Amino acid sequence: MPNTVAAAEELRPMKTAEPLALHFDARVLDHDTGTAVHETAENPWFAAHEPHTEGRLRIERMHDVLERGPAADAVRFAPGRLAEEDELARVHDADYIREVRRFAESGGGWVTATTRLGAGSYDPLRAAAGTALAAAETVLSGAAPMAYALTRPPGHHAQRAQADGYCFFNGAALAADAARRAGAARVLVLDWDVHHGNGTQDIFFERDDVLTVSMHMDHGAWGASHPQTGRLEERGAGAGLGFNQNVPLPLGAGNTAYLRAFDEVIAPIAQWLGPEMIVCASGQDASAYDPNGRHNVSMPGFYGIGARVRALAEQYTDGRAILVQEGGYNPSYAPYCLLATIEGLLGRAATADPLAYVPDQLLGLDERFAEISERNRAAREVSAPRT
Repeated sequence: MPNTVAAAEELRPMKTAEPLALHFDARVLDHDTGTAVHETAENPWFAAHEPHTEGRLRIERMHDVLERGPAADAVRFAPGRLAEEDELARVHDADYIREVRRFAESGGGWVTATTRLGAGSYDPLRAAAGTALAAAETVLSGAAPMAYALTRPPGHHAQRAQADGYCFFNGAALAADAARRAGAARVLVLDWDVHHGNGTQDIFFERDDVLTVSMHMDHGAWGASHPQTGRLEERGAGAGLGFNQNVPLPLGAGNTAYLRAFDEVIAPIAQWLGPEMIVCASGQDASAYDPNGRHNVSMPGFYGIGARVRALAEQYTDGRAILVQEGGYNPSYAPYCLLATIEGLLGRAATADPLAYVPDQLLGLDERFAEISERNRAAREVSAPRT
């Protein structure tokens, strides 16, 4: 097996020297998730309180590292905006949107066992969705070839009519829908958050104009708000059959696993599909230090992910891609992982990893990728993408 991390670092620089458009709206910081026991309601056994794991600090520090770190000269900050309710309704049910607004206006509270809505959260949620749309508009208008929406809360668990996993409105799905509305015939969504992108899967499950790929730890369904398993059998339905690709990875999977997913699963899918736009759900919670995942990706792995997105964009979409922030909950290490992703995306020299030491885990990878390859070979022989 080739050294996929080293191979990523050998990819050529971007054709364009334009900076990355980094869209950010400070209103997303006002989404107050309060205190918790990690991600669940407080327990009276504890007198000292901790913030909910999906808090503002993680995004503040990601913003810091991009503004003050070694890639600062390659990033151009741009504003976000508030999404209108009719825009949200392009991927979410109107009744669900009104329910989220009413619940926030009535004081908020726990929507699921892990997902909390603050009394003043509705505009921050609109800002998160609107910032994803602003990033999409930047790329679709030709103002920049690539744009990144640095937002919170994440969105990829938000289904058409169900909040889940800290997520209320699905920014990546909104960006993909915007690309379709702008004329992209085929959109490829790539999700490397450590959790299954079940919301994006749900929204596009019966469509053949958006192909979704989710790489994630093999955690299965986790309750009524997340009934999807993220397993290989969930391939889409109706017209969308074959347009949903899950890549469930073994616990402990690291750099090699994720980069093999790009090389052995995503690359053939992209060749088959011929996407006209790429949208990425960019999470850093697959890192070795994240409290919400059990994977071991480090900065070289995230660099390789960014480099591969760049290579796919150069090959299929004239260098264009839209990226939307998802998870990444260790405020010490997730910002470094985002920096590595951006450096790979821009073809810059890689910053040395200051923390990671866990060895790469390879157990079970050969069997999993062989299974995916065989399933996809059989499926592609009898189907073709929509033209």
